[in-house]
Amino acid sequence: MLGNGPQDRGPSVFLPEPCMLRKLLLSSAIALALTACGERPANDNTMSDNIPAVPAEGGNPLLSASTLPFQAPPFDRIRDADYQPAIEEGMRQHLAEIRAIADNPEPPTFANTIEAMERAGALLSRAMLVFDAMTSAHTNATLQAAEEALAPKLAEHMDTIFLDPKLFERVKSIHDQRDALGLTGEQKTLVEHRYNQFVRAGALLSEADKAELRKLNAEESSLTTAFGAKLLAATNAGAVLVTDKARLEGLDEGTLAAAAEAARAAGKEGWLLELQNTTQQPVLASLKDRGLREEILAASMNRAARGDDNDTRAIVLRLVELRARKAKMLGYPDYAAYSIADQMAGTPGTALKLLTDTVPAATARARAELARIQAVVDAQGGGFTAGAADWDFYAEQVRKAEYDLDESQIRPYFELDRVLRDGVFYAANQLYGITLKERTDLPVYHPDVRVFDVYDADGSQLALFYLDPFKRPSKRGGAWMGNFVEQDGLAGTIPVIYNVENFTKPAPGQPALLSFDEVTTLFHEFGHALHGMFSKTTYPSISGTNVPRDFVEFPSQFNEHWALHPQVFANYARHYRTGEPMPQELVDRIVRARTFNQGYATTEYLSAALLDLAWHLLPADAKVDDVDAFEKQALAKYKVDLPAVPPRYRTNYFAHVWGGGYAAGYYAYFGAEVLDHDAYRWFEENGGLTRENGRIFREKILSIGHSRDLAQAYREFRGKDPSVEPLLEFRGLK
Repeated sequence: MLGNGPQDRGPSVFLPEPCMLRKLLLSSAIALALTACGERPANDNTMSDNIPAVPAEGGNPLLSASTLPFQAPPFDRIRDADYQPAIEEGMRQHLAEIRAIADNPEPPTFANTIEAMERAGALLSRAMLVFDAMTSAHTNATLQAAEEALAPKLAEHMDTIFLDPKLFERVKSIHDQRDALGLTGEQKTLVEHRYNQFVRAGALLSEADKAELRKLNAEESSLTTAFGAKLLAATNAGAVLVTDKARLEGLDEGTLAAAAEAARAAGKEGWLLELQNTTQQPVLASLKDRGLREEILAASMNRAARGDDNDTRAIVLRLVELRARKAKMLGYPDYAAYSIADQMAGTPGTALKLLTDTVPAATARARAELARIQAVVDAQGGGFTAGAADWDFYAEQVRKAEYDLDESQIRPYFELDRVLRDGVFYAANQLYGITLKERTDLPVYHPDVRVFDVYDADGSQLALFYLDPFKRPSKRGGAWMGNFVEQDGLAGTIPVIYNVENFTKPAPGQPALLSFDEVTTLFHEFGHALHGMFSKTTYPSISGTNVPRDFVEFPSQFNEHWALHPQVFANYARHYRTGEPMPQELVDRIVRARTFNQGYATTEYLSAALLDLAWHLLPADAKVDDVDAFEKQALAKYKVDLPAVPPRYRTNYFAHVWGGGYAAGYYAYFGAEVLDHDAYRWFEENGGLTRENGRIFREKILSIGHSRDLAQAYREFRGKDPSVEPLLEFRGLK
């Protein structure tokens, strides 16, 4: 799934990751050769289908295609116990289909090999897409146990397919002849993707190395699953309980009510301040009690580094070791080189330069911001040096003083339903002509989930869209997008897409009021959804959001721009009680304040992205045994070790890179942001929010998936290569 981020904190319009896009982990598995079937000895390189079949009878609804509209999942019939047997049967069926392709006595052709692989694995794909959604958005002990049991089997399944020499020879034969086969552009691109996938999976290795690689992949898969489970438990356990209401001075009534409700749900008395996935926590901007602020920040920064059962650091060290060894086996100096080789950046050096070139301006700006914060502390007779736990609290005061902007003034104008209907959906209608209509006849996996029909401008059904907006203990942190059903030109399926957020659920009878960052998160995730909805490819493995990491965040981050577009903003920013539009002077303050705190926002992101690369630039012979010490050294090396500006994610809770498919890839948000600001500049130069501009962007960017070279596609859209200047100007760094 895509996406990530959180309710990103603070007034930064820079959202370095509303999504983790875990679907990236599944795309190669599900669409290609997907995940792996078969329990075989590690030294057996031939495919086997001797897994016992699971009989279709027994009432497991996942074993057959859904009869609901557009094959929407029958959540009212699916039991937790259904997923594992359906996935195991899916692996067996998928492997049998792949074996038939590998053993085909006919000479390899695009149709009987490449396209046949695209058609294979329907059951596995169907079950995995829903299972992956549930283990992220609504997990429990049964699903976690199934996830743990399936992880090594799925890794082995993938290896079984990608390391099979007969299958690879067929793929290689087609790849070698690709220029002479009369293929369409999309078909040729698919052949190149498929061949490169096999090579990157180890198809050219010796049999002994293949056996070793299988072991590494199985262990890595199990460890990433374990990391996610431990982090979820650690985040839930890290919530701070307050029993003295006086310590909560500064929090608004809505936040207090939500905290009281969270405590009641946990069987506790008082107010439970739950942790978001990022280092900084939203309540820190309002809490007057400095001791409580420091307690909450410490709970956040050390959530999975307490030496208890939820400590993730041993997993991190082993993952680093495994990935470096894997990269070396495949001919790369380190895992970062391996990971980035098939991305738009191409090399770690390119990614590093993108980040480090911005460090001086970002940190200089952050230090200037800290000086203004310290001045406020001193003026109030604080008698202390402002630190990380103080930043948001005093930054909010600086913002009020310099921009006369108070978060409590803003929230009443951002009621969730109105933002969704009159903001997110409205902008999409103005740009692309689509309309959304809520329906209540389809089953959902949680009462908070809503479902919408999505209609194209001509009235035809384009997609189904599910929205899951509120935080709960069964949901991991952040925000993301994924598919229950992929757009598939071969099978004729339309996309069934979901967005998941982690907004605080209001107390009964209270409105769901958002911060402006949360508003932006809604726009961001729907940008991913649009990317999936508009997909118009023949082959599912290259449809929709199945694109490189440093491109996939481009459509989502681009969609954020419409949140502040005057026409769109005026349509949704209305007081939840009176319906009155936000006063223009308040609107103007929000616009003026958009570059506020950008030194902090940029530095905390850069430090996390550089930390990710530092871990994955380690060679296979590196010896690291202290996670915290390495983290400290890495931040100092890249000159982002500002005590008052901790990384957006510390190593122990950096889910993107240890369990979310972004290993050596967190830089991608920054790379994609270059594209999104440059693209928005094109819109500004060509009339802005118009249907014609939307048509061009949809046709040239949003609909193509990975069916062609994306750098060339962007040049054709923009008329030139992207420039970093619009991004730097937007952030006030230039």
